Amino acid sequence: MSLLAVMMAGVMTMLFIVVVMTVTTEGDRIPTTLEGPFTPVTEPLANERFRIHPVDLPATDLRVLRNVTGFQPEQISVSLSAKYHSAWISWITGEFQIGDDIKPLDPSSVASVVRYSERKDMSSRRVAIGNSLIYNQSYPFEGLMNYTSGIIHHVRITGLRPRKKYYYSCGDPSINSMSDVFVFRTMPISSPRRYPKRIAIVGDLGLTYNMTTTVDHMRRNKPDLFLLIGDVTYANLYLTNGSGADCYSCSFSNTPIHETYQPRWDYWGRFMQPFVSKTPMMVIEGNHEIELQAEKVTFEAYRSRFAFPSAESGSTSPFFYSFDAGGIHFIMLGSDHDYSKSSDQYKWLEKDLKSVDRSVTPWLIGSWHAPWYNSYKAHYMEVECMRVEMENLLYSYGVDIVFNGHVHAYERMNRVYNFNLDPCGPVYITVGDGGNRENLAVPHADEPNHCPNPLNTPGPFLGKYCPFNFTSGPAAGKFCWDRQPDFSAYRESSFGHGILEVKNQTHALWTWHRNQDLYNSIGDAIYIVRQPDVCSTKPTSSFVMDVPIGGRFPMI
Repeated sequence: MSLLAVMMAGVMTMLFIVVVMTVTTEGDRIPTTLEGPFTPVTEPLANERFRIHPVDLPATDLRVLRNVTGFQPEQISVSLSAKYHSAWISWITGEFQIGDDIKPLDPSSVASVVRYSERKDMSSRRVAIGNSLIYNQSYPFEGLMNYTSGIIHHVRITGLRPRKKYYYSCGDPSINSMSDVFVFRTMPISSPRRYPKRIAIVGDLGLTYNMTTTVDHMRRNKPDLFLLIGDVTYANLYLTNGSGADCYSCSFSNTPIHETYQPRWDYWGRFMQPFVSKTPMMVIEGNHEIELQAEKVTFEAYRSRFAFPSAESGSTSPFFYSFDAGGIHFIMLGSDHDYSKSSDQYKWLEKDLKSVDRSVTPWLIGSWHAPWYNSYKAHYMEVECMRVEMENLLYSYGVDIVFNGHVHAYERMNRVYNFNLDPCGPVYITVGDGGNRENLAVPHADEPNHCPNPLNTPGPFLGKYCPFNFTSGPAAGKFCWDRQPDFSAYRESSFGHGILEVKNQTHALWTWHRNQDLYNSIGDAIYIVRQPDVCSTKPTSSFVMDVPIGGRFPMI
């Protein structure tokens, strides 16, 4: 082929990419962040019936019933390690127990074995052995029932090749308790030219009929990876006898401790198995995972049921870790864990950011549960202390996108930093609309009589109040805007999920899908464009910004 022919082929390829990046299959043009900031839009719900009150799946639903016997594996799931060449397989054997007289199972009584192969017939298979554990949810109060889990297994399989299907079976072959054969695909190699095709992202799922629609739509979009941004099962909306409520504190105000009904975790794991046994799932904790029990123990279900690439990513905690998926480096942070500058989390984050090679993983994406930027009344400025502590660090390293949950609605921001529109700030996106029992967030903080009291928004780990009145711009002198804030580009109170498709090292397509639409319909779409030649991806020694644009409320 001549040099001219090669050049023409390259031009045609670029033209094809441009066309793909600006036109949907329906012919509607998709905007890019380069055209922003955009005029704020609030989408009214076209039909009130789509705000139907979420209803839980009952314990009798076939999708949550135990369908194995003895020590056969159930609740099988896959999660990623820090790099493509290893992954985690998790499952549970044995039955949970709940009541006054429970006898925990012995984890050493059942082996943790995974057989895996690139061949569907499992020939030339390899074997990996892992660890097992049980956890208890205990309450030192008469009348409350205690819980002990089945045996939870986590096995790390290694020596994997990038972008390959692996077939696997898990269990204990010595007692003839191996699972059926499942399959998943590994991530691409870390490279600026290799990316997962689709990444599904949502938070605040629970186990309702609305949630089942969300998961069904996600599955039909065939993602390669699933990010779950906190608030998994909402087991803490229930007493230990199984009685539940939309608002725990409203309905159960006299309980001696905040109870939880742990079988909801098992129901959730059974429902999710068809999806997460095939699609790797990465989870970060939310406030509904705290689950306080005896001796002030918290987060036991979260710590025990999921496998995290903490050690592989240099972290000492399941509350913060990182991993690569092709040319994307993900940082997963804990908004319900100490985030002060003296904390282990902050020190780990700084070290992790320094280690990122943007020539290998150009995209840097952050995720934690509670959002820093939010225009809804629900959880308005609730983690402002976290933003004050960490925003400068993330901005200085050029984080591209941040995904959050917690607020039960959808909201996409203009690029923003320190509450000012900034072409180099991250695009913050809230997808806490998975379908949980607590219903949708509807009122906005900028609507009359909906601005929260700033003294009700403390930073729990710093012992002080960080929210402030704005001192400049359209909201100067106020705690809330009197119209949709400039940093909010699009907001809508509907259940749904998002799909991220990174096309190359500068362009990624973000689409949000409402539950009430067809699964492949798009409610919101934008191309998020990186500008590495304009926006620095390394901090400068003179860069300092620790004080927000406003006066702090006094510490109380």
